[in-house]
Amino acid sequence: MDLRNIAIIAHVDHGKTTLVDELLKQSGTYREGQATTERAMDSNDIERERGITILAKATSVEWKGLRINIVDTPGHADFGGEVERILNMVDGVVLLVDAAEGPMPQTKFVTSKALALGLRPIVVLNKVDKPDAEPERALNEVFDLFANLGASDEQLDFPHLYASGRSGWADETLDGPRKDLSALFELVVRHVPAPSQVEKADQPFSMLATTLGADNFLGRLLTGRVESGTLRTGTTLKALSRDGERIEQFRVTKILAFRGLAQTPIEEAVAGDIVTLAGMTKATVADTLCAPEVETALPAQPIDPPTITVTFGINDSPLAGRDGSKVQSRVIRDRLMKEAEQNVAIKIADTPGGEAFEVSGRGELQMGVLIENMRREGFELSISRPRVIFKEEDGIRMEPVEEVIVDVDDEFSGAVIDKLTGERKGDLVEMRPAGVGKTRIIAHVPSRGLIGYHGQFLTDTRGTGVLNRIFHGWVPHKGPIQGRRQGVLISMENGVSVAYALWNLEERGKLFIGAQEQVYTGMVIGEHSRDNDLEVNPLKGKKLTNIRASGTDEAVRLTPHIRLSLEEAIAYIQDDELVEVTPKIIRLRKRHLDPHERKRASRSE
Repeated sequence: MDLRNIAIIAHVDHGKTTLVDELLKQSGTYREGQATTERAMDSNDIERERGITILAKATSVEWKGLRINIVDTPGHADFGGEVERILNMVDGVVLLVDAAEGPMPQTKFVTSKALALGLRPIVVLNKVDKPDAEPERALNEVFDLFANLGASDEQLDFPHLYASGRSGWADETLDGPRKDLSALFELVVRHVPAPSQVEKADQPFSMLATTLGADNFLGRLLTGRVESGTLRTGTTLKALSRDGERIEQFRVTKILAFRGLAQTPIEEAVAGDIVTLAGMTKATVADTLCAPEVETALPAQPIDPPTITVTFGINDSPLAGRDGSKVQSRVIRDRLMKEAEQNVAIKIADTPGGEAFEVSGRGELQMGVLIENMRREGFELSISRPRVIFKEEDGIRMEPVEEVIVDVDDEFSGAVIDKLTGERKGDLVEMRPAGVGKTRIIAHVPSRGLIGYHGQFLTDTRGTGVLNRIFHGWVPHKGPIQGRRQGVLISMENGVSVAYALWNLEERGKLFIGAQEQVYTGMVIGEHSRDNDLEVNPLKGKKLTNIRASGTDEAVRLTPHIRLSLEEAIAYIQDDELVEVTPKIIRLRKRHLDPHERKRASRSE
């Protein structure tokens, strides 16, 4: 059967997964009357809850006797490791661009990776039925983006379609019939070349492992595109590392291929197809699986280095072990090592004490998703404030800078520019009207300055602003950047919080806890209204006497407390604080619970 391999790439929320849903439906993948789910490719619980794609996933459709392997990729730069690996498996990309927003930071990120690999893009201007859509402007911006990224003449001569993924149509012109996606299917068949690997079908088998999975019955699973030869179940293969060193020899117990949303066993894998192999025990991502006579490993795409690091430690608070079942450092280490195997963008390092681990990655969102997955699996953790990774160049200390694109209402643009370019040491690159009373601001801001900024940004724009960011490059260190200005309220007692005590503490600042919650000495229970930390007693009840006068008792009505999300909590804390994460609750605490230890630590600094 004739074959095409494509990836669908786009910025977050530009409609990739919804478009794949329609491609599956219109290609006849679902049988008549079969129950279907929205965003079928987002199989992970967190993906469904947040409405974003985190893991790259493949599917397969048939169109007029031709098989099209489709890869749905993440749109967020924090999960860029998934994009970089997956693009090695395809021969073309469908770039989806929101007709109203135009190219965004992650559009630039994924497109640069695709163009660098020499892939020829198809541009789909999605959501052209939105009231504020400007497809022609978006198309011109895409062309400018390609030119700025150094696209070849062949890549600049890209075909484009106008579409609405949710409505299930794509046409070559804006005033087309708006009936179905046949124009997209036909363009993929015409524009995307058949895999060049087909010509190597008579050579020894080789395949580059691109994604790692696991099955309770089949064990370790590696997915990739067959670069040469054919493979049958039961064949003996060997695994080579990126450097060409032999890792193991194994017998292929199962070959799986994507057929619709399911993976089905097949007897033979052919050159150019995307398949999953079972049987290995040690081989992992970026390794070459090949016939015994092959001696040279396939080249693997280098992955961009991590930019932030977070310390994962055991939960040593007085409430440790009450919610979770996995609390030992050994179990935490095993889980993190397993994550590093599957996700090449994450690096794990031990700390001298052995009870904490340095986890380096792309951004706060990537770290937040990892922590959220672990807490759902029953882990209890203590998490430090994210720290930026620096590097030395010719004796100069360099720090990462991110390109920030902000769309805000005109009235809030001044406050945003003041925060980004003032205390956060950013440089304003561009400021222009974005239509409908909005302003687009582009700035280059040190990664340090963006940690914890998102909450303040939402406050400054009253929840109406949209902020996107992407790694831009390295610049000389820009000096100290001011962190959180407010101090915190710290519990000085162990026990259960009392409504009367919290009511009296409300004048001191904003509270993070409510009545009848477990607290302990050193736990952060609120934000102080001033810039210093304050120890308070949330357990202090009203003194009782046997004398009562009518009307003298005041009713205790507490202001609703602030409940920080995981990402908000991690971004909020300072260097001397930790986030305690359990399957049931998220708490903030001081690194040193004892007040005397805190004073000694602050003096030594």
